[in-house]
Amino acid sequence: MTDTHSTTDRSTTETDAADDRDPLFARIPRRDFMKAGAAAGAMGSLAGCTGLLDSDGDQQAAADVDASVPPGELDDYYAFLSGGHSGDIRVYGVPSMRQIMRIPVFNVESARGYGFDDETHEMLQNSGGYTWGDTHHPRVSQTDNEYDGEWLFVNDKANGRMARIDLKYFETDAIIDLPNHQGTHGACMLMPDSRYVFGVGELRVPIPNDGRDLDDPSEYGSTLSAMSPDPFDHEWDVRVDCNLDNGDSGKEGEWFFTTSYNSEEGVTESEMTAADTDYVVAFNIPRIEDAVEAGEYDEVNGVPVVDGTEDSPLNDDGEPLVRYIDVPTNPHGVSVTPDGQYAIASGKLDPTCTIIEIDQLNEVDDPNDAVVGRVNVGNGPLHTAYDGRGHAYTTLFVDSQVVKWDIEAAVDAEMGSEDPVIEKHDVHYSPGHLIAAESYTSEAQGDWLIVLNKLSKDRFLPVGPVFPENDQLFYIGDDDAGMELVKDTPAYPEPHDASIVRADRLDPASVYDPDDLELDFISPADEDNFIERDGDQVHIEMYNQRNHFGFEDITVQEGDEVTIRSTNIEQEEDILHSLAIPEHDVNVKLAPQETREVTFTADEPGVYWMYCAYFCSALHLEMRSRLLVEPAD
Repeated sequence: MTDTHSTTDRSTTETDAADDRDPLFARIPRRDFMKAGAAAGAMGSLAGCTGLLDSDGDQQAAADVDASVPPGELDDYYAFLSGGHSGDIRVYGVPSMRQIMRIPVFNVESARGYGFDDETHEMLQNSGGYTWGDTHHPRVSQTDNEYDGEWLFVNDKANGRMARIDLKYFETDAIIDLPNHQGTHGACMLMPDSRYVFGVGELRVPIPNDGRDLDDPSEYGSTLSAMSPDPFDHEWDVRVDCNLDNGDSGKEGEWFFTTSYNSEEGVTESEMTAADTDYVVAFNIPRIEDAVEAGEYDEVNGVPVVDGTEDSPLNDDGEPLVRYIDVPTNPHGVSVTPDGQYAIASGKLDPTCTIIEIDQLNEVDDPNDAVVGRVNVGNGPLHTAYDGRGHAYTTLFVDSQVVKWDIEAAVDAEMGSEDPVIEKHDVHYSPGHLIAAESYTSEAQGDWLIVLNKLSKDRFLPVGPVFPENDQLFYIGDDDAGMELVKDTPAYPEPHDASIVRADRLDPASVYDPDDLELDFISPADEDNFIERDGDQVHIEMYNQRNHFGFEDITVQEGDEVTIRSTNIEQEEDILHSLAIPEHDVNVKLAPQETREVTFTADEPGVYWMYCAYFCSALHLEMRSRLLVEPAD
């Protein structure tokens, strides 16, 4: 299959589309869409699923791509991938696909001491006290629509939370519990400068969910939540009728888009799939801000909640705060093209991707008139990424493929045409999200694409009934040769989405700057190391360095509440220490120049060894001190 740019005059095409905007989806039952999708999938399989076909129908040779990164050399990109049910973020190098680090977010994690020291334990407890989380959509902050390497934000799909990760230290430093959410499915920011962080609430519940309207689903709602990035504070919510899903931002600070489902306001599968259409929901952020400033909201659980439902009143200029754009039923992902011209929504239960021209939303009375194209891509389209050369790449969950298609050709083509499809490639298997290098920015790099597959079946050694998932790396930098699969990478289930950032956009620290930490630095000077008692509370401050802690012995009484603040005074990078007292569940990681604090109760008399759990020197095993707990009188 070859590239099929249309030569039809654009103005004629737009006029025809305006006269008969969408006979395809508005008037045809969903079962006919699925028949059309099956036909598209069959045509795709005949067209050669593992690369481009030449004019004679023969498979073209794939590009000779070297994705290896030899020992001692560094990757070109960071990839931040959701850990899914692990509740963390996986950090890969691209193109090596080597896992470099895991960043705990909503999970307790012993290697990093996360959730054990007082600060991170309190952060997890104060954000709901949940014992697990489900990370879905990691998004890196931007300035002028380019990654700035400052923050990474990610949602907790399970528990209605958002977290912020400091990319100077690759550590979670703040978590917000969103009280009007059940299930924060999407996460993104307002571009171009990450002025807001958005959590996209999915599950419709009464607002507030305090026992009212239990059996009246028509009174349920979901919300879009807006947070300021720094300080990380919850600013306002917008209530809508439907279940919100995934989201992405326009590039000019005006529009934010989400897909949605369950416009029927049902609670069962049959009820939630009864209609032929659902929505892309377009939030006009400046208008919402004006409403908040004017006090046009209800306060629910301490948060301003603006009415953005379909029947909500218009603003003073006669404009809606939220626009509802009809798309085929139960869509899934929506993403904005690097140039900011289009928002493209994937059909999921329909074989098409819907193309919305963003600037038209301020020009048309009916928001459906902003739909300028709909391309038939195959069965189960879920998510779309971009290469910056005018091409879109969409996962097909049912067909287990990625389809590459031409965006402008789809706009110029007849609604629902397959002509814009350039190529389809098999993946293994059932892909969900995919991400191209810097695809979420205005500077898509156009070289690497990661497809996150839900199933792996025969791709790896068997490990029992719970199979790994499969992150597959494609090279997409040669349009003549087509997509080339270069690597399979097993992933612990169940991850979802990713962001790929050019390595030179980040500048991580190799040691801590003590000024960035709230706790005072503890030096080896005698006056800086002390043990103080106040009743049954004991406060200890000490340093640690290779081979020893600041105190050889610490003596407390049975029942004392003990707080130990400790500083790793090493200045050389990569020399980590920790403070481990296993019998008291203490496990605090300390990187060079880092200070942490931990509190526990010495509830049993005896001798308890404190030791460093990181192998830090030849005398690592000797780096230990005694905690002596004397029996109570």
